[in-house]
Amino acid sequence: MIYFDNSATTKPYPEVLETYMQVSAKIIGNPSSLHRLGDQSTRILEASRQQIADLIGKKSEEVFFTSGGTEGDNWVIKGVAFEKAQFGKHIIVSEIEHPAVKESALWLQTQGFEVDFAPVDEKGFVDVAALENLLRPDTTLVSIMAVNNEIGSIQPIEAISELLVDKPTISFHVDAVQALAKIPIEKYLTDRVDFATFSSHKFHGVRGVGFIYIKSGKKITPLLTGGGQERDYRSTTENVAGIAATAKALRLAMERLELFSNKTGQMKAVIRQALLEYPDIFVFSGEEDFAPHILTFGIKGVRGEVIVHAFEDYDIFISTTSACSSKAGKPAGTLIAMGVEKDKAQSAVRVSLDLENDMSQVEQFLTKLKLIYNQTRKVR
Repeated sequence: MIYFDNSATTKPYPEVLETYMQVSAKIIGNPSSLHRLGDQSTRILEASRQQIADLIGKKSEEVFFTSGGTEGDNWVIKGVAFEKAQFGKHIIVSEIEHPAVKESALWLQTQGFEVDFAPVDEKGFVDVAALENLLRPDTTLVSIMAVNNEIGSIQPIEAISELLVDKPTISFHVDAVQALAKIPIEKYLTDRVDFATFSSHKFHGVRGVGFIYIKSGKKITPLLTGGGQERDYRSTTENVAGIAATAKALRLAMERLELFSNKTGQMKAVIRQALLEYPDIFVFSGEEDFAPHILTFGIKGVRGEVIVHAFEDYDIFISTTSACSSKAGKPAGTLIAMGVEKDKAQSAVRVSLDLENDMSQVEQFLTKLKLIYNQTRKVR
């Protein structure tokens, strides 16, 4: 089996699963309980929080645990909007955001908020000048992803941070789900960023766990109320085993970031060069300012899901751009926003690489690609 769908989810590290099992078996108390078993859970919880904070260069009191990226994005977009509604009801997100951000923004429109969508250029990068023109006195939130999940474009977070540096009334959120442990953290977690979203299963942690960064002094309305966990910001019994496993996964992934970048970048370059040699293949992912591990392409006249299943017949697993919307059969929203024609966008498939992949798998992939390409000659 060749697994080239690592942007959808990654395989948990063995050490991470061991941590999860050990904590699940031995740390049985609820962190909210007053007895010593509860104290044991609290110590594991707070040690994990501190480790994660250290790894992202922030303070432990700025880290709040969630169930993953979707909850984190929903919480920030809706929570900030409602918290600051008395000061303005205008928010801005980019046209290429993950559905967790975009759908949250669209829902806010039904609640009386105004939403503008910042455009992107033909390569998939947010147009900073156009974003600046959308800013208004009543703008309370700007949300831009760090790495696009469909084509891998690294968004100009540093430039947007400079744009917003003298606008303290505007909160700046970054969806960093596809960026953490993939590209250098200083590219997207700048001092100007107020909120950021992360998900464990994207960096070899377990599913169902994530965290958000909330800069000290910034306020947000809770989505979940109840027992007052997470300093009254997110009420629900904490997933202590999953959180401990997340801390372990992040440490291991961050230690391997440079190796990850070099190895996946080399594999991506080989695949990309091979794709460019085919006259009826579109390559949507560029080289400069793109994540090293994501490569999106399409075969003329062939729908993406057909290509996915063709590779699956050879035990090679890729995806049609965003895993969250692939089963809906929609064309890649990022490509449409870039001005790509709909039929081309519907052909898009995504290869997303990891350290566990190697050049022998790349060679097998390219061999099967040639077969599939020839099999689709009549369609093309």
